[in-house]
Amino acid sequence: MALRRIDTGDGRDALAAVTAAAEAGARPPRTAHATAVRYLLQLLAEKAPGNSVEVRVPPFGAAQVVQGPRHTRGTPPNVVEMDPPTWIALATGSLSWADAVAAGRVHASGVRADLSPLLPLRP
Repeated sequence: MALRRIDTGDGRDALAAVTAAAEAGARPPRTAHATAVRYLLQLLAEKAPGNSVEVRVPPFGAAQVVQGPRHTRGTPPNVVEMDPPTWIALATGSLSWADAVAAGRVHASGVRADLSPLLPLRP
């Protein structure tokens, strides 16, 4: 699945809006939430290009990342799935991979599904 390129400024603005809403205990605007998720997926794809792991953040996006064997049919052997707040927290460093997995906030399968060496994406 190819990501639609997010303008860096738009992505940063959306991420700031989502972060501010979370700090205020409010729900962020859906469009800002979607843009922030896609922007961070884009950063991950740039940091770890490849097709061996599929990272899913429903309902907003998915990206194939990490060098390795490419899958061509069916469910990929390495899948990581989480909700948008968990993805944003992991990507920005406010939640560690180990804590997210231990809390059941991340569902990861496959030998390449550990994203901890790639996170956080943004300090």
